Amino acid sequence: MLKKILLTGAGGRLGSYLREPLTKMANELVSIDIKSEIGSLYDKETFKQIDLQDFSAIKEVSKGVDVIVHFGAIVDEAPFPKLLGPNFIGSYNIWEAGYLNNVKRIIYASSIHAVGMYPKNEFIDTEVPHRPDTFYGLAKCFTEDLGKMYFEKCGLESVHLRILSCAKVSNSRALGTWLSYDDLVHLVNRAIDTPVTGFKIVYGVSNNDRSPVDNSSASFLGYRPRDNAERFAKEILNGTYPENPGSPEVALHGGPFAATNLGESGIGGFGIIDESKTKD
Repeated sequence: MLKKILLTGAGGRLGSYLREPLTKMANELVSIDIKSEIGSLYDKETFKQIDLQDFSAIKEVSKGVDVIVHFGAIVDEAPFPKLLGPNFIGSYNIWEAGYLNNVKRIIYASSIHAVGMYPKNEFIDTEVPHRPDTFYGLAKCFTEDLGKMYFEKCGLESVHLRILSCAKVSNSRALGTWLSYDDLVHLVNRAIDTPVTGFKIVYGVSNNDRSPVDNSSASFLGYRPRDNAERFAKEILNGTYPENPGSPEVALHGGPFAATNLGESGIGGFGIIDESKTKD
């Protein structure tokens, strides 16, 4: 049992599914978000409203923390100046504060968009060079490299979860990219309780028949997803093929983000439904 876990982005959709499970892994969970409130708190959970761009606040709240689970960010493509603070500087603040406060490990919500310009028919592993599809994806590349540098220079471990799509399966792309909420929790748990990780990238994807990525080099984490999007295939495909298989949003790993103009929102193309979890 850890003494204290810090969760950033606790008010976000994915953060809402992590809060309760994280309280079972530590004596104390400190949840933070730029939002003023995140709803009813779980036992052993406290909440603080903090902006990731405020280094002093991040440094203070991370004192005595064993593990930081960093899910806070703008979760869409946007003009670079808008992303600079929360997605780039915010990551630096988390790592520098973690280093100064002797945090043992950081678990980071990275994204497939760090490698989103690879063709979908290329089965990519965790070691391929970065090919971001957006400024948003570039921020993920930056933070992965930041984590690698802090490990190699300072010994601060980090596990970077390249999430493909963690939302209700609503399109053909998601038949390969789906990460169920249960598998998300399992992945974060394994990233925390694996005794030694060093710096590691792992794809956040369920046990889908059509998964387009290779997690074999991260098998030591013990992540064994159980859910499979294939059960949605008949409903989603309904005997049809994509209208234009050669279009970037169909042919590239980044999907709609690979097709959008730099700085323009891409999240609308995923048809994501807000299924945020609330405390019972």
